[in-house]
Amino acid sequence: MPHDEYRTIDFFAQDALPAPRVSPAQAERIASQHLGITARAEVLGSQQDANFLLRSDTGTPLAVLKIANPAFSPMEIEAQDTAAGLIAEAHPELRIATVLRRPDGSPRCARVDTEDGPVIARLLDHLPGGPLSGPRHLSPRTVAAMGTIAGKVSVALRDFRHPGLDRVLQWDPRYADRVIVKLAEHIPEPDRRTAVHTATADAWTRVQEVAVLLPCQAVHLDLTDDNLIRSPDSRLPMPDGVIDFGDLTRSWAVGELAVSLSSMLHHDGFEPHHVLPAIRAFHAVRPLSPAEAEALWPLVVLRAAGLVASGRHQAAVDEGNAYAEAALDREWRIFEQATHLPLPVMTHLIKDAMGLTGAPARADAPAHPLLRGLTADDISLLDLSTGADLLDHGVWLEADAEDRLAASALADGAAAVVTPYARARLTQAPALSATSPATVATGIDLWLGRATELQAPGAGEVLTAAPGRLTVTHGPRVLTLSFPHTVHPVISAGATVRAGEGLAHLPAGSSVRLGLRGADGPAVPALVRPEYAPGWLALTADPSPLIGLPAADPEEHADLLDRRDAVFATVQEHYYPDPPRIERGWRHHLVSTEGRSYLDMVNNVTPLGHAHPRVEQAVSRQLRRLNTNSRFHYASVVEFTERLAALLPDLLDTVFLVNSGSEAVDLGIRLAIGASGQPDVVALREAYHGWTYASDAVSTSLQDNPNALATRPSWVHTVDSPNSYRGRHRGADAVRYGPEAVAMIDDLAASGRPPGAFLSETFYGNAGGVALPEGYLAEVYAAVRRHGGLAVADEVQVGYGRLGHWFWGFEQQQVVPDIVCVAKAMGNGHPLGAVITSKEVADRYRDQGYFFSSTGGSPVSSVVGLTVLDTLSEEDLQGNAVRVGGRLKSRLQALAAHHDIIGAVHGSGLYLGLELVRDHATLEPATEETAELCDRMLDLGVIVQPTGDHLNILKIKPPLCIDAAAADFFTDTLERALTHLGHRR
Repeated sequence: MPHDEYRTIDFFAQDALPAPRVSPAQAERIASQHLGITARAEVLGSQQDANFLLRSDTGTPLAVLKIANPAFSPMEIEAQDTAAGLIAEAHPELRIATVLRRPDGSPRCARVDTEDGPVIARLLDHLPGGPLSGPRHLSPRTVAAMGTIAGKVSVALRDFRHPGLDRVLQWDPRYADRVIVKLAEHIPEPDRRTAVHTATADAWTRVQEVAVLLPCQAVHLDLTDDNLIRSPDSRLPMPDGVIDFGDLTRSWAVGELAVSLSSMLHHDGFEPHHVLPAIRAFHAVRPLSPAEAEALWPLVVLRAAGLVASGRHQAAVDEGNAYAEAALDREWRIFEQATHLPLPVMTHLIKDAMGLTGAPARADAPAHPLLRGLTADDISLLDLSTGADLLDHGVWLEADAEDRLAASALADGAAAVVTPYARARLTQAPALSATSPATVATGIDLWLGRATELQAPGAGEVLTAAPGRLTVTHGPRVLTLSFPHTVHPVISAGATVRAGEGLAHLPAGSSVRLGLRGADGPAVPALVRPEYAPGWLALTADPSPLIGLPAADPEEHADLLDRRDAVFATVQEHYYPDPPRIERGWRHHLVSTEGRSYLDMVNNVTPLGHAHPRVEQAVSRQLRRLNTNSRFHYASVVEFTERLAALLPDLLDTVFLVNSGSEAVDLGIRLAIGASGQPDVVALREAYHGWTYASDAVSTSLQDNPNALATRPSWVHTVDSPNSYRGRHRGADAVRYGPEAVAMIDDLAASGRPPGAFLSETFYGNAGGVALPEGYLAEVYAAVRRHGGLAVADEVQVGYGRLGHWFWGFEQQQVVPDIVCVAKAMGNGHPLGAVITSKEVADRYRDQGYFFSSTGGSPVSSVVGLTVLDTLSEEDLQGNAVRVGGRLKSRLQALAAHHDIIGAVHGSGLYLGLELVRDHATLEPATEETAELCDRMLDLGVIVQPTGDHLNILKIKPPLCIDAAAADFFTDTLERALTHLGHRR
């Protein structure tokens, strides 16, 4: 073996590493003459090597031809191929781009001459699926999968030894400081060059503090979105393949993860906190030490700085390298994101995610209280959390809410009012926001009811003293005081103060903000976003003891979901894998305990909006007076049932009151069977009607019960879903559904089993708000009645004005059912349902016994029902469904012009469905894409969920009070999310 085959690269001994200049034609000759494969060569991007995809004449991928940079020796190539094989053997579930071998086991590798000199060419496995690279947003599942793969590779290579690992690479973080010194001059913009130097110096210093504690091993060191390959069997970008071992070396093991994290940061909508699933996943496979946790984000910054400098250098020395030039913008984006937050913040955030946090910092006990003459008994706590009673009725949205509430407490006799430390303030949350607002307090705010002197809580040094601002050391920390600019401190910067010495005189009515942070740490904002709060709060301490109050207890981190699963039957599912904790609603908004307001696009249970004052007042007033069952004689049940019956055609004049839609449908079926004397029921396929025995029996939604069609009782008969978009008959052919259903009913009757009822939604809800074909219900109702049966209309979801142009769904079909089942909207969240039918049908129920519902029609339920009807009318919410629903549907239809995944926009008024498909011809449902979209929308401040048998339809049924601004926010956010996820045409 020639001497140079034993050498390894030393980047600092090289002037440059331009990729070998090999054309596709030359690559084809190399493959044919030296590697025994005849194929067409297509250029694949690379910064320092020359890569080609080899295809057969039919286009089938055969292999990847990799022509290594001349600077890389055969020994280094051998190490790379050996490592790839080692990982493939250790983790057969991963696809690894290993070297192809000849029958004798030797690698298909050859030394060939090029115009740049001799190089090593070899054939590698081609992994189908494509890389994760590109701007597409990475979901938490994808991010976690990247972390898992990095962990598996790290474990597999931990004990790997080879002389080809002893390299000095520009990508090895152990040399990051030297790389920047050498290459930063190629960054042409002075401000960017300075930023890279500054960030590198800070990050390098922090890494060096723990460097001796960082284990070294063999590392792939390039597990980026470019080199992690998507599984071809996954609809979403889920990696299971690893390519490109060209940066294999021996270095700090934690660098493996840092490289992978850095590659995520340029993706659309990606922020630093989005990397946490990868860190947790890596940690679960290959546990990180405390020292590695300290070094991780500084290494991400060093990688980002290296990318910027190296990218500029490569573009300069390798003109025409399109791969290197195309990467420049995304490399700067990576650097911006990596340096967006101070290093200590990200380090503490990472440690919190790994469970490595210690006890919260405590303020040194003061020798004197900061507020001279005030004790804890003089101070009132102002609760601004999501659960605060003071914030009811939308008070949290008022611009001056905090000052006004504090003033009210002072007027009630408090000498001072204070907000708690480390708690989210709902008053800082806008109603609509695609980014979580800064709501978590890193200090406390005070409002003073009387003139007060600030005094030094202990001996210290005055760091700054200016109108409205004062900073003083307090033990190992810095106390920051902000007050009105009209107030001047009585001491000067640089002075030393004694405990109890005066600092400033504050007049009555002043407000003061107190913060306590580490002396060596960065400046800390008064309010921070919840996602980053653990990182910021670790740099602070609760200043409450300085004013005589106890430090706040840390918030409980016990997983509420685990507690829920322990006692609450898990079949009662919850939205989202990692749901926000929702503890407040207002109009068309839902609010989390982190102080974030989400636009609610799914709650048709609350047509008036959440926490409507009229409903609250009506319930409270009635509960103070009477709540019993409907066998007692009281006015509200009479008034409510009269009002309800008056909303329906004259023949439907008798009302039963129950508690839910399931009960209403169950009772409707029993009424129909009892009145007709015929036990068989015909229902639509792909529908959902409830969970009771009878309502579940006629529910055939496969998502609600995958075995629905196979487990129906013998008395249930189903007809085709009359879906004009994706059913058997589409478009104009949908008129065929009616005659087919009629024929089925006739056949049942001919067999001696005439149906006693036909049951359906009057507007096809489970399919996403698809209107039934014109005349469908008229045909089917006539057929069932001809054979002695009754028509039962399920209006649980679509009734009560949600459709806009019609108060009841059956009005759109121009029919009158025999029995109408209602719920959901009736109580605005209060459990209330009803069945309305004719007196004749109702009286036949006595043949089955008596009917009684303990709380159906109770005084409270009846008053709620009346209040909802009054408010629907007085606030013109049905009209709002027409106006805002029309605007919303029009904007959704406009989105379809730019996003091929949108197949159709269904519905009417504020009962809409956005159907997502992979192919407009086959209508293949985009099920996984819809779930991913819902998760992305949540991150952007919108709650929306899928529906339909394929869960590929966004169900859009918000409270009827939604306004145009919220509708526009929804469509704008939807467009943003679709674009982030790569669906924009």
